[in-house]
Amino acid sequence: MSDNRLPEEGDRIAKLLARAGVASRREVERMIADGRVSLDGKVLDTPAVKLTSLKGVSVDGKPVGKAEATRLFAFHKPSGLITAERDPAGRPTIYVALRNALPKSAGRVMPVGRLDFNTEGLLLLTNDGELKRAMELPSSGVPRSYRARAFGDVTQAMLDDLIEGVEIDGIRYGRIEADLERGSGMNRWIQMTLTEGKNREVRRVLEHLGLQVNRLMRISYGPFELGDLPRGQAGEINREAVEQFRKQLLRDIK
Repeated sequence: MSDNRLPEEGDRIAKLLARAGVASRREVERMIADGRVSLDGKVLDTPAVKLTSLKGVSVDGKPVGKAEATRLFAFHKPSGLITAERDPAGRPTIYVALRNALPKSAGRVMPVGRLDFNTEGLLLLTNDGELKRAMELPSSGVPRSYRARAFGDVTQAMLDDLIEGVEIDGIRYGRIEADLERGSGMNRWIQMTLTEGKNREVRRVLEHLGLQVNRLMRISYGPFELGDLPRGQAGEINREAVEQFRKQLLRDIK
């Protein structure tokens, strides 16, 4: 579709499709580049299209429904599950557990960030691709908190140094707040809060300090906490609280 026929009002189509839960904005832009998105039967070749609604929009030949209200679910991911729809190695994924954990009305949801195969705890899932992307962006500064059980010799002074960040194998990790929980012995619990969420960040930082992580659990993401949610179970977070958080987050990153 040529530029002189594009609407001038509304929101960019990638934003609307992300809000409708089709995919993240970046993924939608790739889908457009691959010729998978159409408007009124014409294949789009640019993500610059602005629309006031998704009327007439199709993805892979299927009409897209209107954006639903943002929903956010908390899932207590057990260790031993991949945060993906499928795994080439045949390992079980979170979607196997989610079939029974999520209500039937949940529809298509996407994980906000990831948890490693051996990491357990809070995994958020949403139908809103725009919210997903905003929460994952390092620049948004959304805090994630973890509890790690680690074997080795560590002091609070060592952990305090992480507040300035640390560079490991050429990768710079930003500010980390870390507190050694009360206890004794060589197996200690450490609580850590960070905002970047780089791949395997907690494990790599603690291993850099000479510690061996033998259990890792995410206990919060932004204002949302794992609490006493049973392992393998999911629950919907209050929609009013989600919408308030969403509006504030999107306002802050603009």
